[in-house]
Amino acid sequence: MAIILTSTAFAAGESIPAKYTCDGKNISPPLQWEPPPAGTQSLALIVDDPDAPSGTFVHWVYYDLSPASRGLPEGVPANDKPTEGGTNGKNGANVSGYTGPCPPSGSHRYFFRLYALDSKLDAPAGMTKDQLLQAIEGHVLAQGELMGIYSRSK
Repeated sequence: MAIILTSTAFAAGESIPAKYTCDGKNISPPLQWEPPPAGTQSLALIVDDPDAPSGTFVHWVYYDLSPASRGLPEGVPANDKPTEGGTNGKNGANVSGYTGPCPPSGSHRYFFRLYALDSKLDAPAGMTKDQLLQAIEGHVLAQGELMGIYSRSK
């Protein structure tokens, strides 16, 4: 089953505005999604860049979001437990929260993936993408994806 994941900041396959990157305010973009399937106990989000020169770079790991939530506002704080609910994990820079696109060269793709889970993780803050993927294995009821692109103007 698929969840439709969108943003008011950019359309699927389109450019992510500089505001949400290292060239701007470096804040998370607003995200919206449709209701997850029945039985969803929590939601998790992973944002990564498979085009990074040293392999996939993780920009955000966020989990234990309420299944009642229908989105995230712009600029979710990087603290462990933001007021929006959920828990921030560690990104590829080994810090909590979102870090925006910052490709060294060329145009990169950034995948925002939302997972509807049949369980709540109740995991401590700071999980990595690999730890999260291991924890949700066998618990994904549905998934949504939004891909944006970004290239730096120099």
